[in-house]
Formats: sequence, C-alpha cells, structure tokens
Amino acid sequence: MLQGSLIIIAFIIIAALMMTKKIPTLLALPLMAVVICIIAGVPAVGVDADGNAVGWLQTVVEAGTVRMGSAIMAVIFGAWLGQLMNKTGVTENIIKKSAELGGDRPLVVTLIMVVACALLFTTLSGLGSIIMVGSIALPILISVGVPAMSAACIFLMAFNTGLTFNIANWRTFSSIFNLDISQIQSFEIYMVVATLIATLILVFVEFKKNGVKFAFSAPAKETAAEQPSKQLTGVRGVLAMFTPIVPIILVAVFSVPVCPAFIAGIIWILLFTGKSFSKAMNQLVKTCYDGITDAGPAVILMIGIGILYLAVTHPMVTEVLNPFLLAVIPTSRVGYIIFFSVLAPLALYRGPMNLFGLGSGIAALVIGLGSLTPLAVMGAFLAAERIQGCGDPTNTQNVWTANFVEVDVNGITKKLLPYLWAIAIIGVVLSAFLYF
Repeated sequence: MLQGSLIIIAFIIIAALMMTKKIPTLLALPLMAVVICIIAGVPAVGVDADGNAVGWLQTVVEAGTVRMGSAIMAVIFGAWLGQLMNKTGVTENIIKKSAELGGDRPLVVTLIMVVACALLFTTLSGLGSIIMVGSIALPILISVGVPAMSAACIFLMAFNTGLTFNIANWRTFSSIFNLDISQIQSFEIYMVVATLIATLILVFVEFKKNGVKFAFSAPAKETAAEQPSKQLTGVRGVLAMFTPIVPIILVAVFSVPVCPAFIAGIIWILLFTGKSFSKAMNQLVKTCYDGITDAGPAVILMIGIGILYLAVTHPMVTEVLNPFLLAVIPTSRVGYIIFFSVLAPLALYRGPMNLFGLGSGIAALVIGLGSLTPLAVMGAFLAAERIQGCGDPTNTQNVWTANFVEVDVNGITKKLLPYLWAIAIIGVVLSAFLYF
C-alpha cells in the first residue's frame, strides 16, 4: 500500500509541475516513468529466471523510445504532406477560394471557413500549419464582422473538428490502446459529427450574441478575394486542392496503411503542382526536412508517451497500482457514464485524461485491470480528448491563436469549455452503449 500511495503522490506532484509550467511535458513523462519504476522496486538493470530483461533501463527507457514508432512515422509523413500543401499554395487556395464562395455574407463566409479549416486539418498538423491557415482564415472572419474572441474560438473548433479525422492521430491512438485503426475510426466518426454540430451551434450563438448580421454588403470581399501568392488554376489546380482527402479515402475506404496513404498524397500533390521534374524533386526534399522539423515536438512527446506506457504496464508496477484502480474504476454502465463525464476536464493541462500527457499511462493501467474492455477505455479517453484538442490553454495552437487576434488564451478556454464538455459527455454516453 505504501508503494501505491507514493506512486499516486508522484503522479500528483509531476502533474502539478506540468500544469504550473515548471517542467515541460516532454521531460515530465519520462521522468514520471522512471520515478514510478523506482518506487515500485523495478531494478535499473536485471534479468529474470529465464534470462529476459526486466530492468527499467532496458524494458522501459530503451524499449519505450520505439514503442510509438509507427505513430511517430505517421506524424512525420503527415507533416511532410502538410509542408507540401503549404509551400505549393494548396492550403492558401483552399481557404481563399472558400471565402470567395461566401461573398459578402458573413454567416456563409464563416460556415465555409469552418468546413475548409476542418478539411485541411484532417491532414495538416503542427504549429506551422496552424499559423499558415490561421493567418489567412482569422483575418477573413474578422473582416466580415466576427469579433476577435469569437473568430479565435470558431477557428479552433474548426481545427478540432478536422483533428478528429486526422489519420496520423488515429495511428497514435491505435498504438496507445493496442486497437486496430479501423476501431479508432469507427468511434471517431461519431466524435467528428458531434464536434461539427457543436461548432455550428457556437457560430450561431456568437452571431446572435454579438449582433453580427447574416448578410450585408461589406468590403470583406476585398480581403477574401485577394489573389493568393501561388494561384492554382485549371483542372490541375482543382485536383491539387483534393489533396487533403486523398489519404483519408485511402485509409478509411480502402484500408491502406497510414504511411503509404500519406505517400500517395505526396505523389498526388507533386503531380498536380509540379512545374518540372527537377523543381518537384527539390521541393520534395526541402519539404521533407521542414516536415521533420515541424513534427519534432510531437515526436519527442511520443517518445515520452512510449516510455511512460511501458513503465505503467511493467508487471511490478501494475501489481502495486491495480488495487487502487480496482477501487475507483466503475464496473456498471451508469457508473462509467458518471465517472468519465465528470472527469473529462482532467484532459486539460496534460492531466490524467489527456492522451498526450498522463492519460496514455492511465489508459494502459485501466486496460490492464480487465474490468473495462479496451474499446470502452478508448471511447472514454477519446471523448475527453475533445476537451484537450482546442480547450487546453497550454496548447501551442491556442497560444498562437490568442496572440494573433490579441485576446486572452484563458478566455478562449472559458468560452469553449461548455461546448467541449458537452461533446465529451456525448462521447462517453455513446461509448457506454456501444462498448460497455
């Protein structure tokens, strides 16, 4: 019992250090893994009676660095495709041509921006892409009369909608829950619908509250109709703008693995934007380097997730922690709904429901108990992930967006939390009836 209590205390202390930004998440996760192993009595180096390695340096730190290998590669290839979309003008053209469709009707422009941004972020990832899309979409929204705070929230909710169907994230979740990517996809379909509906409700509420007219003659079209720096025209240009959905169709419809799907997207965009073979090859190489740089923070974070995952699933650690978890994890459907609905906001600040923070380890522990199926655990944590996606004030996308439109980042969280929490509750209820 003493060891279990000390591990819980260590969780709380390191979580508090992350929340107060005393230590970064990329350091906190492996640190927590090592501390947990030491408290549980796992030797640094050692072998069992059969000669198998059991030390935490071998089975946790060394093995953990590659535990999320497939997810890491998916993030890198996705970032590579995202860089190509940015550098060839595909991202810019999708946003600006979408704005042109809305003309001088603020509500139509806003709704089209939501759809365009959501579509883009099914493929794009990383702060670079957030900046690229946001620096175009946010001025368009503000120019048609949407207040800065409302524009920031609408943009982030649109981002969160697309993120639900981001196949690089599917690969990550597949690794965390040890489930097939098709099982992740089947639940995320419900989540993308719920998030989109909540985003639309947010748009209508903000328009009504702020007195933004549904249609008026405004100079917004001058901004929306500005010529992109890289104009895509003709049939090739139109086909190039289909790039974001190419990997999704391949994965969701034809069950193509994630990395080959991204490679197909890379080939597709080069075919329809390349001016010559040599220029296409030069751009391919440069965007590869830029994509790896863009993916760097996520890659380091995933290494930490892999290390923490193997720490909490180490037999000596689970033996210590299982009694605690058995006492608190619900075993009835109603208890499941109440427990995970109430705790969903703990996805904020890399908390215990955050799959890119402490949640990756907690999820593994809960699955290890056997009292809930892996699918039920997946549903609960992916529901809570909706809150983290665009509600966490420590997210780089939230910080950049708030700074760009000059609003308080915590104000964004305050405005979005009711919508995000409602989505999370819907997800938990759906999960309870689908998987419990």
